[in-house]
Amino acid sequence: MNRPGFFPVWQRNFLVWKKLALPSILGNLADPLIYMLGLGYGLGAMLPEIGGQPYIAFLAAGTICASTMNAATFEALYSSFSRMHVQKTWDAILNTPLGLTDVVAGELLWATTKSFFSGCAILVVVTAMGLTNGPLALLILPAIVLTGLAFAALGLIWNALAPSYDFFMYYFTLLITPMTLISGVFFPTDQLPGWLAAIGGWLPLAQGVALIRPLLAGHWPADALIHIMALLATSAVAFAIALRLTRRRLLK
Repeated sequence: MNRPGFFPVWQRNFLVWKKLALPSILGNLADPLIYMLGLGYGLGAMLPEIGGQPYIAFLAAGTICASTMNAATFEALYSSFSRMHVQKTWDAILNTPLGLTDVVAGELLWATTKSFFSGCAILVVVTAMGLTNGPLALLILPAIVLTGLAFAALGLIWNALAPSYDFFMYYFTLLITPMTLISGVFFPTDQLPGWLAAIGGWLPLAQGVALIRPLLAGHWPADALIHIMALLATSAVAFAIALRLTRRRLLK
């Protein structure tokens, strides 16, 4: 049985990561967990319920999404850039029968896998804290995959454009941090000015939050198909752009 061309790329990255799997997962878990516990219990103790649930339950869904986004972004930026530009791993792979599409697709799926591990780690903690409600919480798993896929694809665009590691800070400062603040991770978007809430509602992180928060509370998300299609469309368009930009960069 012939495996798809991207699988050896994914497998190679997985085998390298497996040697440091536990520290990697703990590293992805520590920062969002500190935010969730510190803000959820500390700030949450002073806040009323939001939508009929305590603030820590509201924050838990946002933390799952933000952790997924950050893990996909870091992998698609720093790790992919290292393999492409510093370690020359991509050059070695491209000297095999695999093509550039296979390499970029493998990186996309590996970054999505890493983000899935990160999102699942937070979900396990959230479940242990008793913040999940009913079997619908299992559908959070595919929602994590969709969210990670979108941000992995977006990160690969910036990876194709970046001249150095320092360039990635612009991506975090101009896109990731503002998106985290206006997409409903820490507070309801209806607290924002109308125009800013409208912008936030179109962002991919908001689509993930709109799927995961109701599922965590045991409810089916409103307009679920719209959010799913938005994440899939973001992934497809961003991957096509990333592939084109990467091809142009490597063929210079």
